[in-house]
Amino acid sequence: MENYEFPTIAKIDTEAPSFDLPFYDPKSDSDGRISSSDLKDKWVVLFYYPADFTFVCPTELKDMAEQEEKFNQLWVEILAASTDTVFSHRAWVKHEKLMQNFPYKMLADHSTEVADIYNILDVESWIAGRGTFVIDPDGILRSIEITSWPLWRNSDELIRKLEALQFMRANPTQACPAKWAVWSKTLTPDIKIAWEVYEALND
Repeated sequence: MENYEFPTIAKIDTEAPSFDLPFYDPKSDSDGRISSSDLKDKWVVLFYYPADFTFVCPTELKDMAEQEEKFNQLWVEILAASTDTVFSHRAWVKHEKLMQNFPYKMLADHSTEVADIYNILDVESWIAGRGTFVIDPDGILRSIEITSWPLWRNSDELIRKLEALQFMRANPTQACPAKWAVWSKTLTPDIKIAWEVYEALND
């Protein structure tokens, strides 16, 4: 039997699958290519949406655009992505009012290879699902969120997750409990508090 190399599939807390894709940049009205190797030492959010010229997608991307200042404060690179072409991205930005002043690069995964590796490709329509992937500066995939197509995502929750992930990277002995926010109480995992978590959170 010949050796067969299985493709790398996105898996939490492992190295994020690499990518090299064309992009459209609405800020400069230009196109180019970007690869995961260009993003070393950065926090990255790969934000897949189903398609340009759709219904829920522009509301999500407008929500993300409105948080540009906060993402910048967290030193996060936002990359929107779909299986459309750069030409479709540009036309959509130019014609959809909700996309006015959209600030992030828009990746064109027209071959669908990256969406497939990240396990969000619908092989019947060849359209990507709603997937949000957080990659840390070491290239490790730290968060995977995939939602049903009609359900939009919330950038406030994404920011909360980013703040928690950045805190945990800086404080590797700590764990963030439910609804954790900056300056909230954290936990130090230890068998001694396994049945006394309430006390640990309220001491």
